[in-house]
Amino acid sequence: MATESPFPPVVIPEVDIWEFLFEQERDFPDERVIFTQSNAPRQYRFIDVKNTGAAFGHALRSLWNWQKGDVLGFYSPNCVDTPALHFGTFWAGGIASPANPTYSVGELAFQLKNSGAKALVTQAFCLENALEAARIAGIPKNRILLVGNEKNSEVLHFIDFLSDARFTDPTDRVVNSPEDAACILYSSGTTGLPKGVQTTHQNTVFNLLAYQEVQGNLSSKLGSDGRGDTIICVLPFFHAFGLILGMTHSLMIGIKAVVMPSFDLEAYCRAIQEHRVTFLYMVPPIVLGLSKSPIVDKYDLSSVKMGLAGAAPVAHELVDALWNRLKIPVKQGYGMTELTVITFLQRPGDWRSKIGSIGNLLPNMSAKIMSESGSPIPIGETGEIWVKGPHVCAGYLNNPTATENMMTPDGFLKTGDIGYQNKDGDFYITDRLKELIKYKALQVAPAELEGILVSHEKLADACVLGVYDPDRATEIPRAYVVKAISARETEDSVLEKEIQEWFNKKVANHKQLRGGIRFTDVIPKSASGKILRRILRDKMRAEEPKKKVTKSKL
Repeated sequence: MATESPFPPVVIPEVDIWEFLFEQERDFPDERVIFTQSNAPRQYRFIDVKNTGAAFGHALRSLWNWQKGDVLGFYSPNCVDTPALHFGTFWAGGIASPANPTYSVGELAFQLKNSGAKALVTQAFCLENALEAARIAGIPKNRILLVGNEKNSEVLHFIDFLSDARFTDPTDRVVNSPEDAACILYSSGTTGLPKGVQTTHQNTVFNLLAYQEVQGNLSSKLGSDGRGDTIICVLPFFHAFGLILGMTHSLMIGIKAVVMPSFDLEAYCRAIQEHRVTFLYMVPPIVLGLSKSPIVDKYDLSSVKMGLAGAAPVAHELVDALWNRLKIPVKQGYGMTELTVITFLQRPGDWRSKIGSIGNLLPNMSAKIMSESGSPIPIGETGEIWVKGPHVCAGYLNNPTATENMMTPDGFLKTGDIGYQNKDGDFYITDRLKELIKYKALQVAPAELEGILVSHEKLADACVLGVYDPDRATEIPRAYVVKAISARETEDSVLEKEIQEWFNKKVANHKQLRGGIRFTDVIPKSASGKILRRILRDKMRAEEPKKKVTKSKL
């Protein structure tokens, strides 16, 4: 029997994201500053996001003949210009597909081709990779736009794109159905290549409303000056956590979001102090840095009232350490791209008494714990968590088999995570059924890396595992490899250096083998050929000395 959310259901309006954000009554003024760039004197008020978004949508339709369902790719670090273009894509009836800006040419080209992207938004310093990936994907150079402060003569900046459209005939906003896809976010899987997760307008609108009903901390009206809360958008906009809870939720409730292109602890602390940030969206390495680094002592972080950690579990010790040092309480939640962004969330008052819990189900959601045979498991016992609700995605793009494997006929999504619930309805994650490695909240698929490794002429076989690094407070990929016959006489250290240099040119930064390369005589496999990762993990644990959490390497 499924467990239902303890919260009253929310009413889901039959609107698309644009109407939900920009065409309904709000309790804050249009002139409220929402997005501020941390490293440049640039900002967008609510009305600026709306007007620029509409102008961008009009430019797409009038200059590029943008059609309903056309996909716009984004390949850029967090930028204050991104929200307007992201939502403007919806104005034109399009679909947004953000990509990791550290992707290699091959990785970006795969996403552009797989999503069917018609155009690409990037920044000047990403342009070399963007141009080559676009060429491979069949996107012409005149369909590439720049955002940010820098221009480049090779491609058009979006400001000039908007100017070119000013004198064209007016176009009407395209009204999307709630069931239409809004975003295609790419989520790695144990089968190797990334899969495009299709989230709909209704998925997003509902998940925002459900989160707002329970989160209990953020408001546009709090504070002595009545200006409301301030957050930092450092979690990437290509990740659901940063895109929906950071970017979109801020716009929905009218709070200020300081946009950072990447994480640097000193810049992060400086931004908290300068902007009097009140709420932090965090992943474990950020919690670790705030808890341990001497850099923190240089700044006044007393404005922070609460933090929410997600994307990967945060150790009990880190939650305590942050509280003991800075008196910042950290509540935890759980979600995944296939569930739009968030499914479970601790109530604000539970952060200390229920450390380790991911909280309760959000409104309109249900969940059950299932055995390997697909039978329900009683409260208190461990099994795979299955979830159902209006936030379950529309499936994987062009991959019906993977979609079918993920979904049950009655609408439950198999999360692949192992956990249990207690008698109070609090859920806990204990393990991961899937083989994904999570490096700083970014997914790394072992099968993808193994496929690259075995393509090296000096390697015969390979297995990649995640090993927890307490210095970074995250998992890191480690490879176990078997030398090819031709390389048997090569020194391990020499071959490891050669492979690392070769490998790093083929993958994004977060997929690099930070856990090193270990040489072994054989990769253990079952009779069917499946890698027996458990055996290698046991070997790995036996080899690893115990380490203390002493510093942050972010």
